[in-house]
Amino acid sequence: MATPAVARDTVFALRREIAKIEGRLAERLASPGDGAVVLRGSGRVLGAADRLATGVAALDATLGGGLPRAALTEVHSRQSRDAGAAAGFVLALASLLAKQAAPKQPGAKQPLLWIGTGGMFAETGFPYLHGIERLFGIAAGSLLFAEAPKPVDALWIAEEAAALKSLAAVILELPGDLRPLDLDATRRLHRRAVQAERPVFLLRHSSDPEPTAAPLRFVVAPAPAGPRRILGRPLAGSIGPPAFAVTLDKNRLAPPMRLVLEWNCDERIFEHRSSCREDGMQDPVALVPLSRHGTDMAAAARPLMAYGLLRFPAAGRQP
Repeated sequence: MATPAVARDTVFALRREIAKIEGRLAERLASPGDGAVVLRGSGRVLGAADRLATGVAALDATLGGGLPRAALTEVHSRQSRDAGAAAGFVLALASLLAKQAAPKQPGAKQPLLWIGTGGMFAETGFPYLHGIERLFGIAAGSLLFAEAPKPVDALWIAEEAAALKSLAAVILELPGDLRPLDLDATRRLHRRAVQAERPVFLLRHSSDPEPTAAPLRFVVAPAPAGPRRILGRPLAGSIGPPAFAVTLDKNRLAPPMRLVLEWNCDERIFEHRSSCREDGMQDPVALVPLSRHGTDMAAAARPLMAYGLLRFPAAGRQP
């Protein structure tokens, strides 16, 4: 007589085959283990060890435990001025990946490959290595860059790099509305990421979401920073950690959701907060100024620094 575990796996395998024949999503079937999820296309069952947990309970629950480690993940910014926020969100995910892999592979740091075109780096700015190491804990020696002359060349580099198990992850940064980046190209990226068991992050700017093979898509924009907290209380006139307005736009396991995340660069974790400031008021500074006949927005802007305004000493006195 078969054991309950073997019988459960057999029943689940039959249900998965029936779902494929009927054209339904196998991810929505009951999983054979606690919190397991089926990776579409390969039929592979993902457990907790195959996911990248973000540390945010609401987001991890929606993702079924976290992002799949071996998959293609999209990160979008709808406007070019949001490129820094989208890139920072991807770097935060890469930092979480390195942090969770450190106990399993002590002393072995695999490099992170960032691929882009010369025009893309010129528009959004070349990554600042010192800032990346300070905010995300990614050492300059473990970060590799590949600058391609054309988007099609960058896509070819990404496809070849996605098959390498010697890389921790691959970041492909491209502008939106590219003809070479179609559904077939993203299928190749996703398939190679699954085979190599490494994540591939597709970072796109100034574009609307398009059909791709990625199981997850995030739309990221900058969010107003809250005040810095000292001894559990907000410090007036201060600027807290960077914040991201994250929209989980595509998810095969749950409906879309939106939340605001703060990045704690000291502990290298995400922290969830609401979109309003701690005093309950929305930030009055508009992203786009009014017309010349409207009200001047300069009066509404407040000078903020990390620890208040600087006060210069009087003449003849040393600070």
